[in-house]
Amino acid sequence: MRSGLALFFLLAAGATWTTNAWLTERFSENTRVRAELRLALYSGNLISDLQRTSVVPLLLARDPALIGSLNSNEFSTTSARLIAAQKEIGAASIRLLDASGRTVGSTDRYQIGKTQVTAPYFVDALRSRDTVFTVYNHGSGSYEFTYSRAVISDGRTLGVIVVSADLTQLERSWSGISDAVAVLDSAGEIILATEARWRGLTLPEALAVRSAPSAIQRAFQVTADWTNSPADAYVHGRAVMQSEARMPFRGWRMVGFTTYDSIRARVNAVLALEIMGFAVLLAAAFYLLSRRARMQSEAYMRESADLRELNMRLTAEIEARQRAQSELRVAEQTVQQSSKLAALGEMSAGVSHELNQPLAAMKTYLAGARLLLQRGRSEEALSSFQRIDDLIERMGAITRQLKSYARKGGEAVEPVDLRRAVSSALTMMEPQLRSRTIRINRSVPRQPVMVLADRIRLEQVIINLLRNAVDAVKDRRGAEIGITVAAGTHAYVSVHDNGPGVSDLEKLFEPFWTTKKPGEGTGLGLAISSTIVADFGGRLTAHNETAGGAVFRVELPLHRPGEPQKALAAE
Repeated sequence: MRSGLALFFLLAAGATWTTNAWLTERFSENTRVRAELRLALYSGNLISDLQRTSVVPLLLARDPALIGSLNSNEFSTTSARLIAAQKEIGAASIRLLDASGRTVGSTDRYQIGKTQVTAPYFVDALRSRDTVFTVYNHGSGSYEFTYSRAVISDGRTLGVIVVSADLTQLERSWSGISDAVAVLDSAGEIILATEARWRGLTLPEALAVRSAPSAIQRAFQVTADWTNSPADAYVHGRAVMQSEARMPFRGWRMVGFTTYDSIRARVNAVLALEIMGFAVLLAAAFYLLSRRARMQSEAYMRESADLRELNMRLTAEIEARQRAQSELRVAEQTVQQSSKLAALGEMSAGVSHELNQPLAAMKTYLAGARLLLQRGRSEEALSSFQRIDDLIERMGAITRQLKSYARKGGEAVEPVDLRRAVSSALTMMEPQLRSRTIRINRSVPRQPVMVLADRIRLEQVIINLLRNAVDAVKDRRGAEIGITVAAGTHAYVSVHDNGPGVSDLEKLFEPFWTTKKPGEGTGLGLAISSTIVADFGGRLTAHNETAGGAVFRVELPLHRPGEPQKALAAE
């Protein structure tokens, strides 16, 4: 009788637990869907406000009155004009900065006269011809969202117009509907939130910021949590579900938190009815328990047999898992050995590719020297032997420096004139160029263009680019190859051809990827060249011309004696 009663209570508890889990999951899913719809609405409103504000700098940057004020340095009516524009568009603030970064007009009179030369919205606007969006952290959880654009007249940059978007009203509207809402930027930092102390933190850090609950609060929390699904997080000591929506704007995300209070109330109403039904059945259970005692005993025996069978299956499963783990260790060792063999193959292929050009040039120079000696022109033959000696030295340097493909860094660098490096590369490619009808267009400045690099490795890069250009135009009538040296903020070497162009620019610098026929190329030339340029603090890029042909561009920091060298940012 006691066993039957215990089983009845067990079934009642199981049914209650199952009903609670099913209803909680169902109502939670409905609540989550509504929360996601709210997030979609919130994100749409946010993007709409940002897009509306983004148009304002473009309009104000073309305002003849503002352009005239910057040209004449007369700003007596500028602030009034900006205030009128602010009232029409509902922006948080509008500022006009001159070319030196000083605020010459603002909707906030306390900002007039302040210098913003280091502010990101000023610096980025001067670098770009378009409208620039900036999130500026003032510290202590205060963020400013601005759109800025350079004011340009007759090709001159007169100043920058800065428009701040008013997003605080959105935060206030969110706090009245949802329990908590936060907007994270692409770096995972909270920039908008209904909880002010969350701003400037990551999401895990924000969720950890909460007051310690009292003993009574902890007791209520434990009582409430047993009937819920595992909570996504806790806000103000309450279990909440977390919803996330990705915004189509600069990689932002919006995260919302909704409590289980409404779910719990609806589930408890159904559970109360179910428990009442079990109470009615409890009276009938006493009568059934005496008659089903024997049946329960047989059921226990069957359960014991099932448990023994399950135990045997688990034992067999454990043995199979142990065998699988042993086979996995053997497979891992095999993969490691394959990786070693692949590395050896890559090194041998690299050596073959890099030494092919000097060997071809040496063969050409030897043939020329043999003819010169036969004709009695020994002095000219000696110059060919000198070039062969230079090529042997170059081959030795290549074998020493091929290890730069596997790790960063390289040999010591020195100031190198890009014009001389190009001339040396053309000299080495002279036999290949003479054997084909190719027009070479060279454009170099009169002044030296100095960079910090290893001369041999830099020439190796230029030779690889010329070799690829020669292969690209080998079947082209009127074949042309252009090489240009220029200097601006950095030093540039461009090699362009009128060939068919590159079919897949994304895989261009991957090792062993090539468009040449089998046996004609290893696919390592551009990969090694890109690594060498990166070691010098530069970058190697490529694109196809609209009129046809490909352009490869080497960009390196200029060497200015007495100034610290800055490497280019990796793309």
